[in-house]
Parts: sequence; structure tokens; C-alpha cells
Amino acid sequence: MSIQRFETGPRMSQVVVHGNTVYLAGVVANKAAGESVTKQTQDILATIDGHLAKAGTDKSKLLSATIYITDMKTFAEMNAVWDAWVSPGNTPARATVEAKLAAPQYTVEIMVTAAK
Repeated sequence: MSIQRFETGPRMSQVVVHGNTVYLAGVVANKAAGESVTKQTQDILATIDGHLAKAGTDKSKLLSATIYITDMKTFAEMNAVWDAWVSPGNTPARATVEAKLAAPQYTVEIMVTAAK
């Protein structure tokens, strides 16, 4: 099976496609860094939409999601944005974890896997 990589750098690729499975690297809010959890989550999900489209799929085909937040007190705020975005009836398996992220201006990071 072939492997396609998009936005490949020396450390990682943002998108990897193997067969009919699409893997995304963890996505942070580059445009909304330092802003509210709501704005960061919106920015991240828009980026995920773009990455999935580039790979020939969309959010209705999500298989799994891992969400990292820096403070579980913001869980409901993040979920409000997620719930409005996720495809009804096509919700992925999901975990949400409290964690320190790569830089202090990031409060949310999301990584997803999808089918094509």
C-alpha cells in the first residue's frame, strides 16, 4: 500500500494517508494562539477540516480523536465548540486528556484519524 504525506517537515508530517486511513498530527491553534479555549478550538477544527479535505475525506468519516487541554476546567467550553462541529451520528471514539502542551499560548491540541 502506498503512503502519502502532506505538509511534511523534518520532524513530522501534518497529514499521512495509508490505504484508506488518514492520520493527522496534533493540531494547535496557530491563528488563535493565546486566545480563549473557544477561539482556539474553532481555529483547530477549521484546520482539521482543511487537512481532511486535502486527504480526500471529511469529519463525517472520523474514526478517533484525542483532545489535549491544559485545564480540565475548560472541558465544557471546548466541548461546546466540538459538539457544534462534529458530524451528528458520526461521532468518533474520543479521549480528552489534561496535559502540558508545547508552548504556553496553546490550551488545546486535537489529533484525529479518519477513513477515506
